[in-house]
Amino acid sequence: MEEKHLKRARRHRRIRRHIYGTQTKPRLCVYRSLSNIQAQIVDDMSEKTIISVSTNSKEFRKKHPYGGNVKAAAFLGEILAQQAKDKGISKLVFDRGGFAYHGRVKAFAEAARKAGLEF
Repeated sequence: MEEKHLKRARRHRRIRRHIYGTQTKPRLCVYRSLSNIQAQIVDDMSEKTIISVSTNSKEFRKKHPYGGNVKAAAFLGEILAQQAKDKGISKLVFDRGGFAYHGRVKAFAEAARKAGLEF
């Protein structure tokens, strides 16, 4: 089991060598655990988190009691896209965090795209 986590961390480091966010095009990074999913929009130039959303938040828990499924990931993608639009962000660089672009990560990304984000 430990080797699986190490492989993902290695993939993430390899991806991060090439992906970075700027003020005009910040980085959208996703982290997925067994029962939750988290995402944040980061400006790597100034090392600041612009927006952060999670399935652990009270706002999210009111509508979805469980955050570890595809439906919850898609809803979180819509929430993030709405908050990004409110701050004037439309173009992003997507960082999947070493996770496969499949299942919850894919559902999150597609929902965010559908809601108006470009990456």
